[in-house]
Order: sequence, then structure tokens, then C-alpha cells
Amino acid sequence: MSEYSYAQEAMYVILCRYIGTPTELTIRREVRDMEEIIKNLLEAYFGKRMMISGSVKEGFRFNSSDRDLMFWLSNHKVITDLSQFCVYDPSKHTLILIEDTDTPPGFVRLQLLTPPRDGFIASSVVPLHNRSYISSSKWRQTLLTSVRRNKAWNQTEIHGPCANCIFNSYENDLALCLHSSSWSRLTCYWRDRCTLHNWPPNHVFDEILRNGCHFVPVGSKLTANENELEWRLSFSQAEQKLVYSMSHTQFLCYGLLKIFLKEVINSDTEEPFLCSYFMKTTMFWLIQIGNITWCPNNLLDCFWKCFKFLLYSVHRGVLSNFFIPQNNIFASKLATERGALTRMHLLEQLNGYYKMGLSCLLQSPTIKPFIEFSELIHVCNNPFRSETFSGRIMIFGDLESCLVEEIYQVEIFQKDTKTCYLNLKSIFLLLHESITENQKLLLQKCTADILVQTAFMLLKYSTDCTNKRAYKSHRLISNLLKLAGRVGDVSYLLYLALYYYRICRYEEVVRIKDLVKSKLLKPYLRYNRVDLEIYNDYVEGLSLSKRMKKAWASSVEMLCVLSYYRLGNMSHCLQSLTDLQTLLLNDDGRYVPLCDRDTSWQILGICQHVVGDLHGALQSYQMSLKQEPFHKLQNASIYRIAFILNRFNERN
Repeated sequence: MSEYSYAQEAMYVILCRYIGTPTELTIRREVRDMEEIIKNLLEAYFGKRMMISGSVKEGFRFNSSDRDLMFWLSNHKVITDLSQFCVYDPSKHTLILIEDTDTPPGFVRLQLLTPPRDGFIASSVVPLHNRSYISSSKWRQTLLTSVRRNKAWNQTEIHGPCANCIFNSYENDLALCLHSSSWSRLTCYWRDRCTLHNWPPNHVFDEILRNGCHFVPVGSKLTANENELEWRLSFSQAEQKLVYSMSHTQFLCYGLLKIFLKEVINSDTEEPFLCSYFMKTTMFWLIQIGNITWCPNNLLDCFWKCFKFLLYSVHRGVLSNFFIPQNNIFASKLATERGALTRMHLLEQLNGYYKMGLSCLLQSPTIKPFIEFSELIHVCNNPFRSETFSGRIMIFGDLESCLVEEIYQVEIFQKDTKTCYLNLKSIFLLLHESITENQKLLLQKCTADILVQTAFMLLKYSTDCTNKRAYKSHRLISNLLKLAGRVGDVSYLLYLALYYYRICRYEEVVRIKDLVKSKLLKPYLRYNRVDLEIYNDYVEGLSLSKRMKKAWASSVEMLCVLSYYRLGNMSHCLQSLTDLQTLLLNDDGRYVPLCDRDTSWQILGICQHVVGDLHGALQSYQMSLKQEPFHKLQNASIYRIAFILNRFNERN
């Protein structure tokens, strides 16, 4: 094997560290797949279905990784021809017929065959030639109005067929689409091509066909005005299956293309011609019909062939949709004079990179250090041989940290106690299914979360009731929270302390705080960072479930300050405040992650405010403003700062 091949192997190993190892990828996908299953079981009860898509679901964890959510109503049945009409009951289903004549490739019209069964369709119907069609533009507008009513979604606006919004500090694309169990006849050639080239594998191909396809509310832009009767075929579900079926070398090459696109090609472009979807399409075509040897010691050559394919596509002004080749996905970009001009500038740019050869990767601030390190290995003749990949990759990280990070990012929000019950019922059913240990652990964490949410919903409902009912309610709430403390990690017992604070049992709060604190001070406790040697010695032989209950911790509440204050123990109260402030000032990220610092300073300020330390509260609110605004607390901080300054002025 040549030294150049060894350098490529080294690059493979380094990219595994940055993008993820095969095992890390498996963990991420298993957790996200189970999240989707849990949410779908509840959505199905209300007559809806959903799927999570985007690069996060695919397994990437870049800072810019997106998260897309697609929803559809299960009583909307899209059929490909009238012979399927008799399959469904018109009294229970809204039947919609696909029309794909006289439409651009990849787009269809949707004719409404039966009276609409919900407001979305009723508000989107357009009559034409004595028939009723569903308007994609009206559908999008109805979606936008609906999403804006939900105060949990912020900064909502239309983005293609989706409503783009901020939820829980993350950007999301929400699409309400229509689903068909049958694939359009437009995809017949794709099915033949898959059989010819034997990719994707048969089991993936069969699953893709079983899942059907979707229609999203956006028309073609080949003319000045979008045709409001056109809907675009979406193959998001199929694309996700195809990405899952990639080898790890192929996935790393896909990741390398995404990095190069973002950091080099589109780095100084306001309205780029290329997007991440084009990189995915490039990968699909070259995996299926390209003569490429996808292996670790050929990684950079794989990237280069993908780059040349992309350059050739831009040169021709044609990139065929993987499922419907007649659909040139560059066409909408080229339909405008600005788009055509952007393509010419892009072509000049790509030709410049082509002349550089593989050294064009040095233009990426992320990839440059990797290339230089690979060259160092090349020069030192210290090869990373393929047979040692597994061992070398495994030492790069603590796989359990990957699992912890994924599990704690999953949040199952409940609307009321009924949805809590339904979700718990679904989880118990799933526990009896054939699922992985990682997925069982996610179910355990979700169970603890739902128990906590149920308890505090019951607390809200039990404010006005008789003594007997209040006693029963107290027993139920405390038992739910105790159970959450036994099921969840070490920190979950603090929810019981929070409940006791709400009902003014401050001695109990302090007792539980001391119990949890003794556990949190253990050297083996996993919270953000941990000494892996000490941790591994303690958890050796324990199941993942027991590890979470005995050695994991999540967010910690600032309850002891207020409890001591209520008990009149000011010395302990002030000492607790000092300890918290010292922690926030000196913490290096081990105990207070960057994403929690804005809310941590805010809570500290509130505690100081309550006990009368206005100067300390003012400083804490100001510190909250200086942090990254993950929780969008700027207005709250400004209001509280103004309130304290007014108090100071009143004193003067």
C-alpha cells in the first residue's frame, strides 16, 4: 500500500473523530428513531403521523445541522388512479387524486374527490373546470397561521414548503404534507434503475416502496409566478433510508462534501446556488452508478470524484433528481437572470478549486488541520493500517458520552394528563418490543420525564379542592415524583424537592437537597465531564439502566437558597448564594454548560433578588445578558434590571 493511501486512511480516522464513528452513528440514529416512534404513537391517537428528517436525523452533529419535521393526517388518502377509490371508505377518508399530466417533472396537481374533512383542506380548495383542487400556496398560508398561534414557536416565516421557526432555541422546518402509500408512476424508471445497479440493497428498496412518498406544498418556479395548483413530490423518507444504507466511508465523504460546501463554496455567498440537498443527490448518483472504490484508503479520491461530478453538473446546468431524472433540480435556480448569473460565478469558482486539486480542501478551516495532520503521518511514515481502525477509533471518545448527549436532547412535551397517560402506555408497549439497549435507556429517561410532567400538571389542577381530595392528590403527586427519582438519574429526586417547596415543606427540601448533594459529590458521577477511569471502575458490570440511576446527573435546581430563606436560616442562605455565584464565575463548563449559562445567571439573580441582595441581583442579570442567548431571556433580564434600577432611584 502506498504512503498516499496511508495518509488517506489517517484522514478517514480523523474524520471519524470529527463526524462520528460507526458506533456513534448507530447510537445517534437508534435514539432519534425511537424518539420518532414514541411521538408517532401519540400522533396516531389524534389521527396524525410525523417523521423527523434533516441532517440531525441522518446522524450529523455539526453546529448548523438542521431538524425538519413532516406531518400528515392519516385520514387523507392520496391515490394514483381512480381504481384505488374503492379501497377506502369515503365516509372516513378524504380522497385525493394525483394528476401528473401537463405538470413539470417531479410536480403534480391534487384533485379533491370527496368533501374536505378538516379546515386545512377546506381553506385551500380552488375550483377549476368544475373540479376541486388543493392550492399549495393557500395550504402554506394556513400552516403559517396555525403555527404562529402556538406561542412555543418563535420567529415563524415561510421557507419553501415549510414554516421555519425557532423552538426551544433550535431552528426547525415544519411541513404539513400529504402522503400516498403508492409510488407515482413517474418513479418507474428509478425502480428499474435500482434493480439494474443493485443499489440500494433489496431490503432497503422494499422498505422504501412500502413507506410510499409525500407531497409538499410548493410549486415549480420555472416561470415568473409559482403555479399554486402544483405540489412537489418529496422523497425525504426514502432519502433517509438511503443515507442509513451508506457505508461509513460513503457517509464520511458525504459529510466532507457538506463541510466543503458550507465553509468554502458558500462561505461568502448571500444567496448560494448550491445547497446541501445537491450534495446528497451527488452521493446517491455516484454510489449507484459511479465506478468508485469506497474504502478508507481511498477517501480523498472518493471526494474528488464527487467534486468533479458536481463541477460537471454545474457546467451543464443540469443535476437530475435521483428519483425522477427528468426533473432538473437546478432548473428553478436557472429560471431567473440572477440565478443564471450566480451559476456562472459558481462555475468560475469551482474551476479554480479544480485547478488546485485536493489542496482546495485547505480552504476549509475545519478540514485544513486534518489535512496537515494526515501529511504529518505521511512524512513520519507512521501509517494507520485498516486492520487497526476499530481500536484506534474507539479510543477517541467515550461512547457512553455520545449516548448521554443524545438521550438528554430528546424531549417529549405533554399537553395534558391524558397525553401523559397515552405516552406512558406507549412506552410500556415498546419495552416489550425487540429494541436495542440504547433505545430502552431512552424509554427509561422519557418515563421519568413524563412522570414529572404528570405530577406538576396534577398540582396545577389540585389548587381548589377539599382536604380529603388534597390529601389524595398530595399522595399521588409525591409518589409519581418518588418513582421518577427511582427511574431517572440522580438529579430527578430534586423534582420532589421542588414540589415540597411549592407546598411550603422547606425542611423536606433541605433534607432531599442534602441527600442529592451527597450523591452529586461522588467522584464517579457523570455530569458533562467525568474521570473516565474512576467512572469505569464504578460502573463496571452495571447495566445502562443502573448506570443512569446511580451515576448520571442532569440539571440541578437552585432550591436550597430559597428554602433556607423561607426557614429564616440566613447564614446558610447567604453561603449558598456565595457558593453558586463562585461556581458560575469560575466554572470551565464542567458543571454549567454554555447552553445553560444564560438561564443559570438569571436564576441566581432571582434568588439574590428574593433575599434582598439587589446589587448582586443586578450583576447577575447583567451577566445573563452577556451569555449566549440560548433561552431567549434578554427581555426578561432587561425588565428585571430596569426594575432594580427604579428601586435604587426611589431610595435616592
